[in-house]
Amino acid sequence: MEKHGTEAVLEAYGVHRLTLFYWQKNLKNGNGKTQALNSGSKSPKVTRKRLWDANILDEIRRLLDRYPNLGEEKLYPFLAKFCTANNLPCPKPVTIGRLMKDMGGLRKFPQKVSHFGKTKKVNRQKVLRKPKHLKITHAGHVVALDTIERFVNGCRRYIITFEDIHTRFAFAWCTTSHASLAAKEFFDLCRVAFPFQMEFVLTDNGSEFKKHFNEELKNLHLTHYHTYPRTPKMNAHVERFNRTIQEEFVDYHTGLLLDPVKFNHALMD
Repeated sequence: MEKHGTEAVLEAYGVHRLTLFYWQKNLKNGNGKTQALNSGSKSPKVTRKRLWDANILDEIRRLLDRYPNLGEEKLYPFLAKFCTANNLPCPKPVTIGRLMKDMGGLRKFPQKVSHFGKTKKVNRQKVLRKPKHLKITHAGHVVALDTIERFVNGCRRYIITFEDIHTRFAFAWCTTSHASLAAKEFFDLCRVAFPFQMEFVLTDNGSEFKKHFNEELKNLHLTHYHTYPRTPKMNAHVERFNRTIQEEFVDYHTGLLLDPVKFNHALMD
């Protein structure tokens, strides 16, 4: 601008004179760095504050102390009952979430005492993931399990599936339970039916493959691999078997799911 003049620069950039001087000021404050011309945050410097009755805020704290980590949607009925009894306006679930954030989040974590006597947060237990370059070389090297969930007349039924990735030996079993104990019982049946020694077991992160199922694998000295969350392609072989068994059998024998014993016998036949 000093070289060509203000008028030439205004014609080149096509902006208002005040904008040009505003750029010049920002460039000077930024020690000549062009990054200083980037547009900053346009949010207002002074924002409105949420003003709610102190009794409502105290009730939110009390409820979260009694029901730790309860979400705003589940907290709303309790708070609405309190507000109605005390003739107070009740905030909506979205506002309750914002009030919780304003009060510091109010989130609680499981705690443990370290050997130094300090209280620390208990982190979630890490699981062993399937290696990216794992190559299956022989029968029993890696076996995979998964679960199919179906609804029949308002009842839930679960079909647990098993497949050896190398030989494509597959097995399925219907049950009414989604617990880890049911998955353990199914795995014991698979060990009887499968004629090879197993080395690695691959599952997703479902609750049926925790606790009793995982303890059984530890007792058998088998390595338990987990897929990454929302990544069914890591367990693609058993997922394809799930589709096959549904298209060829389950879809045509849905009524038998009400009686898992009859369903399993028909499936074996």
